[in-house]
Amino acid sequence: MRLVVVGADGRMGRMLIREVVEAEGCTLSGAIEREGSPALGQDAGTLAGLPPLGIAVTDDPLPVFAATDGVLDFTVPAATAFFAELAAQARIVHVVGTTGMGEADLVTLAAAARHARIVRSGNMSLGVNLVAGLVRKVAAALGEDFDIEIVEMHHRMKVDAPSGTALLLGEAAAEGRGVALSDVRVSTRDGHTGARRPGDIGFATLRGGSVVGDHSVVFAGAGERITLSHHAEDRAVFARGAVRAALWAYNRQPGFYGMADVLGL
Repeated sequence: MRLVVVGADGRMGRMLIREVVEAEGCTLSGAIEREGSPALGQDAGTLAGLPPLGIAVTDDPLPVFAATDGVLDFTVPAATAFFAELAAQARIVHVVGTTGMGEADLVTLAAAARHARIVRSGNMSLGVNLVAGLVRKVAAALGEDFDIEIVEMHHRMKVDAPSGTALLLGEAAAEGRGVALSDVRVSTRDGHTGARRPGDIGFATLRGGSVVGDHSVVFAGAGERITLSHHAEDRAVFARGAVRAALWAYNRQPGFYGMADVLGL
């Protein structure tokens, strides 16, 4: 499977290039960066700390998308929406690990999924998505007798909060309870907040240092507490999950998929 990496000069972009080169069943067919990036013209392999691959980083995605089978995208919402439209035109796989996407961005992805195979997740880690499956089951089993709080910590440079992974886990908890997360989400508490409302799903956000990603879902009941946690120690776990998602989607019908589909959950 021929794969393109967009945002090639970012931390995740370089990691994705290395993973595509090292993984079985796929090959790197292109590397995209924004206009004006200092990485333009550089060899993608050299950029990622590998031997030269003979693939120059470019800011022109059209010919690259036309000659590939899929794109791996951990960029920013506006760029992802643009790439989704190109993926739909090319009728290829688009794996989206971009976080901080709004409703308008998701509408764009859903429209693109009529022609492309879109796989989107707030976290591409296989472990996180297995935890999300467990959260869904536990939330369904315990009901509102247990309060749900989600705690996440990331490095100091992360710009969105709560993290995409925290929201993914919150969605799983809400699905387990049969409610919409938007109706029960509490993202901040400050001052005299009053008692906790039954059924709320709370989020606590921590930022500092070089933490790759720590997430815990706490089910707090009367006299007992259950905690489901995941700790990412290396960004390579996200890259491996993204490549696995692309390979899974290669021969699928156009549609909007998630990592739960990839893992058969």
